[in-house]
Amino acid sequence: MSQQFYATSIFDQLKQDCAEQWRAYCYHDFVEEIGTGTLPIESFRYYLEQDYIFLIHFSRAWALAVFKSQSVADMQWATEILHSTMNTEMSLHVKFSERFGVSQEQLENTREAQGNLAYTRYVLDKALAGDILDLYVALMPCVVGYAEIGNRLILEYDSGMSQNPYREWIEMYASEEYQALAIKSINVLERIARARGALARIDDLKETFRAATALEEGFWEICYDPDGTD
Repeated sequence: MSQQFYATSIFDQLKQDCAEQWRAYCYHDFVEEIGTGTLPIESFRYYLEQDYIFLIHFSRAWALAVFKSQSVADMQWATEILHSTMNTEMSLHVKFSERFGVSQEQLENTREAQGNLAYTRYVLDKALAGDILDLYVALMPCVVGYAEIGNRLILEYDSGMSQNPYREWIEMYASEEYQALAIKSINVLERIARARGALARIDDLKETFRAATALEEGFWEICYDPDGTD
């Protein structure tokens, strides 16, 4: 039974089990309109504002991953993602936001939308109440989903990319660096899953992954229709 379970990665198992939620997240209208460059500017501006707040909480989650890791290698990896999030992604978001008329001061004073709060607190709850495996499973939809979205959009909408106002955002998540980060995260998850007896906990882990993926879709929703939130 164990050999059958590990015939594919745990990430593949989790993703396959919530295929409907995963597709709704990765192929959401918000994502497709980023790809075509037709997303209303106000929706992307609102996304940047909310995502800045999200990245603050996401960084806290990775800081907890450092704390909960049981090996130096896993601590180093969580630290690397924490550093990347705080010093690369957040910096790029500030630059993007300035380009779209939103200052860093405005970002820092953004009022957190309910859907954003629900998602970030769900992940932090998994970090605080569970172990390192619970936390990684809750984080993977964001880490790997963005890599999948970026890679697909840059291939599927390549012909219009030069005129796409969101090109830099797409290129960031389609970049070799981000793709490598996502792959490494899956590999680390696999190692932790084996060490933490994922097979005996698979039902709970699937529910965590499904919930986090649905909350990712919900995040697009609040940004796609900012006037309808809160």
